[in-house]
Amino acid sequence: MNQSQAITQHALLVAWGEFARQMGLIQQLEQLSIHQKHYQHTPQTKVLEFLVATLAGLEHLKEISQSAHPLDKDAVLAKAWGQAAWADYSGVSRTLKALTRAEAQQIVHVLDGSSQMFITSEVNMALWLEKCLVYDGDLTGLAVSKSSQTYPGVAFGHMDDQIRLGYQAAVVSMHSPTYQRLWLSVEHHPGNLVSASAAQGMVQAAEARTGVRPWRRTDLLEQRVQAANSYELTLQQKRTVRQERVSAALRELDQVDQQLAEWQAHVAELEAEYEARQRCERPTSKLAQARQKLVTFQKRRERRAKALSKAQQVVEWTQGLILQQQAEQHSLQERLERLQEDNANNPQPVQAIFRLDAGFGTYENLALLIEMGYEIYTKLQNWKVLQGLLKQVPDQAEWTKVGTQATMFAWGQHQLESFCYPLDVGLECFTDGKRVKHCALLHYGPTPVTQDLPAWFAFYCGRQTIEAGIKESKQIFHLHRLKVRSEPAIYLQENFVLFAANFIRWASTWLAQASGQGFLNVEHLSTKEMVQVAAHASAEVVRYSEGKLLRFSEQSAFAGKALKLPIFVYQLPLPFGKSFDFSHV
Repeated sequence: MNQSQAITQHALLVAWGEFARQMGLIQQLEQLSIHQKHYQHTPQTKVLEFLVATLAGLEHLKEISQSAHPLDKDAVLAKAWGQAAWADYSGVSRTLKALTRAEAQQIVHVLDGSSQMFITSEVNMALWLEKCLVYDGDLTGLAVSKSSQTYPGVAFGHMDDQIRLGYQAAVVSMHSPTYQRLWLSVEHHPGNLVSASAAQGMVQAAEARTGVRPWRRTDLLEQRVQAANSYELTLQQKRTVRQERVSAALRELDQVDQQLAEWQAHVAELEAEYEARQRCERPTSKLAQARQKLVTFQKRRERRAKALSKAQQVVEWTQGLILQQQAEQHSLQERLERLQEDNANNPQPVQAIFRLDAGFGTYENLALLIEMGYEIYTKLQNWKVLQGLLKQVPDQAEWTKVGTQATMFAWGQHQLESFCYPLDVGLECFTDGKRVKHCALLHYGPTPVTQDLPAWFAFYCGRQTIEAGIKESKQIFHLHRLKVRSEPAIYLQENFVLFAANFIRWASTWLAQASGQGFLNVEHLSTKEMVQVAAHASAEVVRYSEGKLLRFSEQSAFAGKALKLPIFVYQLPLPFGKSFDFSHV
């Protein structure tokens, strides 16, 4: 059997390079047009090198060249990723700095295209097995030094329970039957973005990635549009009544002005008469009584003027409400037409759930997601509403234990004040023996959550999977350590990190095809072990007639183990029953 051997210090990175080559990712990135000068290394090579550095979990860009086993010195690794050699980290940095937004978007478009077959497969499988898609959305802050002036587009915002300078990344993941969690999208924003303004974009990004969406609840929205129209009519009627009050106040002011003018003239006439006759003005004289009458009408005019001003202010306020209502009507009507069009172009609607934290739980967000057809699990944002709910709990209410230190009391189809749709509301009570804390879960959808409060509590707590994913992105892939300082490159780093987390899960399933005694079962390794240990382990790369083999060295943590690099054959899940063979790539 003919074979050749080579040594690498980055065993799993070599395996991932083979996987990337077989799935066509490397070839697609190499074909991109990046308008930069080419000396020893192409800009495409340096973009690939940045991706490999992300997969390797490097905290700083300079570690490409200045770590114990530099990536740019590993010729076997470069070859595995289809490159003649790697560039020094400074060259990678210059290429990233010079990237335009359009070029970064092209690169991300290639990542999305390479990911799509996996995402589509998991969507199909989730719909087949669970009859529903489960999305989680969140914001994660990427803070920089508060005195920094070299990061473009930064702003102060809430990050890790503090006000810090930096960016916000809006991320969406889906529950995956095979991989547990798959990232769907990340959107780059300045640090002052708040959760409430990000919900719609996150939902639209999720739908764009999965290619499916629920049936829009246009019937509910039509009722809301009708109610808005009726309310505008009521406001217009009130404006008419209040304008009549203004007219009446004007008439009364004109009348008192005439009376005031008459008494001013009368007083002037008496003053002239008294002066001509040299009469003294006594407290009970005609002139004194006339002056008192004049003061009475002056005060009356002040009251009439204030009444007119108040009536005019009420009309202006009513007019403002009408304009505000008309703007809302216009927005609702546009939304209705858009959702009606969505339904007309959606022959196969799906059931879908969105889980969000309290920051997204504004009334406007809830109404929007309900009308877009989603089953919603979130928390109440408004503290005053929470206090009002607590007062509504009966004194003898029975609270259901849902966790070690948590109990719940719930209402089904409860109408919150100022909200347009009834919701399932679950009050939570947490205690640690020293203090008691309350919050409220909100739900909209067909699931009878109030009949099984522990299941409701547990399902909402399942959104910790996205929190764990954010923690993984920062602790393993160092997303919070921005390796670049241009906005296109920061956008690229965010997308590379989420792609890397997905890519490793896909590659683990691919590598698990070769199992048995002497083979390393990567599916039993955590992402942290793969990135921080296996990706930096030494191994022999053995090429033979049947393919490639990685044999870990005696100096590695996996001594005595090997990895076979199989041919990539992708199988879509039932019921579709089609397979896609990429062995020719």
